[in-house]
Amino acid sequence: MNADDFPTPDVAVESVEPAQLKERVDAGEDLTILDARMTSDYEEWRIDGENVESINVPYFEFLEDEIDEDVFEQLPEDEEIVALCAKGGASEYVAGRLIEEGYDVVHLEDGMNGWARIYESVEVSDYDGAGTLYQYQRPSSGCLGYLLVEGDEAAVIDPLRAFTDRYLDDAENYSAELQYAIDTHIHADHISGVRDLDAAGVEGVIPAAAVDRGVTYADDLTLADDGDEFTVGDATIETVYTPGHTTGMTSYLVDDSLLATGDGLFIESVARPDLEEGDDGAPDAARMLYESLQERVLTLPDETLVGGAHFSDAAVPADDDTYTAPIGDLKERMDALSMEEADFVELILSDMPPRPANYEDIIATNLGQNAVDDEEAFTLELGPNNCAASQESLAGD
Repeated sequence: MNADDFPTPDVAVESVEPAQLKERVDAGEDLTILDARMTSDYEEWRIDGENVESINVPYFEFLEDEIDEDVFEQLPEDEEIVALCAKGGASEYVAGRLIEEGYDVVHLEDGMNGWARIYESVEVSDYDGAGTLYQYQRPSSGCLGYLLVEGDEAAVIDPLRAFTDRYLDDAENYSAELQYAIDTHIHADHISGVRDLDAAGVEGVIPAAAVDRGVTYADDLTLADDGDEFTVGDATIETVYTPGHTTGMTSYLVDDSLLATGDGLFIESVARPDLEEGDDGAPDAARMLYESLQERVLTLPDETLVGGAHFSDAAVPADDDTYTAPIGDLKERMDALSMEEADFVELILSDMPPRPANYEDIIATNLGQNAVDDEEAFTLELGPNNCAASQESLAGD
């Protein structure tokens, strides 16, 4: 049964909007979430939080005339339950069935699709370059991006296609015009927004080193080579070639204050090296990553902030609620950054999580080899990013 085909419950079912649920999770409120999706989808990605109890009971358990007693045994009798599914149809039906049984249940409006449309902007307060720097955060997937606003000009790094209009609107709200849309690499977990922004009149920029992977639209965009600079008002964004995660992986030093490292280095881990050449090419890519980190990243001043393109559940945000950290702090907290090359390679090859969902199709789309509409693009990228080398934090407490 398609979620859109579920009958209307016989009782009134209240809904909670995704942004409201996010606020409750962030506030540390005790929450019980009943996830009615299939177990395989649930295990791949779900809503978690320090005070969130997540229960998975697939919706088909509620299609019988009599709900199995095992289902009731999993549910709290005296607490509100938030039911959710993929799009909101099944969870409304499930909530209605449980309300009829005496439970206090609301359902998540638009389900996990609605959750995936949450996109927040937080100012990076420790950024001390010219202008103001904001970090975009997508909690459903851990995707991060950056908006630099200096005077009446702006630039965005690692934009997502799903939020193309958001970047244009945000720049306008800051009385600035978006000059550049810049990618750090060919992403494997989400559809890039660089080409859509370029079509809207923004100058699209991709790493020159990424072209050899089969980019079909290279002639239409600006190619960034190591050392190239992009001026945004009185601020400068410098291109820093940092291969490893991919052969084209490129970081951008924002006015000597924050290094946007893409998927090369995160505040809790380092890049996984297997998404371009697979398992066979991973050892060489890991050695390339080690060299990039040691010679191009860790040689920057200790006070330089690192801001990756993703965060995981293991990441602890800074005091300003951004997923950034000074290089000096990462040197102290992350043993991997002080290892010898052989030990580093062994470590990051030993505990890689599953590859991102649909990563081959996403890469092909970002290379321009596949054409998908907006809804197909959004569906392709649902789920966790899994671009780090480890599912656990490599940084100490």
